[in-house]
Amino acid sequence: QKLIEALEEENIFRKLANVIQTSSGDRKIPVVATKGTASWVDEEGIIPESDDSFSQVSIGAYKLATMIKVSEELLNDSVFNLENYIAKEFGRRIGNKEEEAFIIGDGTGKPTGIFNATGGAEDGTSTTGTTSATSITFDEIMDLYYSLKSPYRKNASFIMNDSTVKAIRKLKDGNGNYLWQPSMTAGTPDTILNCPVYTSTYIPNIAAGNKTVVFGDYSYYWIADRQGRSFKRLNELYAVTGQVGFVATQRVDGKLILPEAVKYLQQKA
Repeated sequence: QKLIEALEEENIFRKLANVIQTSSGDRKIPVVATKGTASWVDEEGIIPESDDSFSQVSIGAYKLATMIKVSEELLNDSVFNLENYIAKEFGRRIGNKEEEAFIIGDGTGKPTGIFNATGGAEDGTSTTGTTSATSITFDEIMDLYYSLKSPYRKNASFIMNDSTVKAIRKLKDGNGNYLWQPSMTAGTPDTILNCPVYTSTYIPNIAAGNKTVVFGDYSYYWIADRQGRSFKRLNELYAVTGQVGFVATQRVDGKLILPEAVKYLQQKA
């Protein structure tokens, strides 16, 4: 339980995405590809057929593992809370690697990230990207906001890295006033256009051709945790060096099941 809590603390995506538990095999997720419409019909007229069409997204499981060795002296030190330390350290390692994959993973031996060319988010900019390769305007953030369909905007949020946040916070209006006002309430995320802003170190920096800001409803990104997260203690393997090993493994996959629910902003090439 402490490891799970540490994972959620380290990985922003686990707070925003839809996390499901799977037991075995691939999980088939039905997705509406096209929706039917209603029609005006004359009295005693024939009601036209208009079916929804469905596609499927398959979510499997990729193995993520890490190991740490601790000296026997440290284990015997009652002052040191080893259980909390190991949970936090494993949570940091696994959580960071998960977040990286959920953003830029290529789907080969790891989850498919929202920035992946296949199965990732949709382009929320024009075909040429932003007007500059090295900066972002507030108008472009506005364009990104409205590129997302209104049903998804209700639960949408922005994710970018700290350097991009800094660049946007420096934007001013014609009177020299900052356009973005940070949250004044502790524990509440900053907002842009009344939508929360989160940061991740794995979002690329502002540079030519980079995808620098993502905006959308991340509940359409599904994280599948395969049941049976493993935690092992290795007493004998490192006994000659006076150490005890601890291993944590988990099987997880992540995919954006509806690409139109998330949009990205790309810098001019």
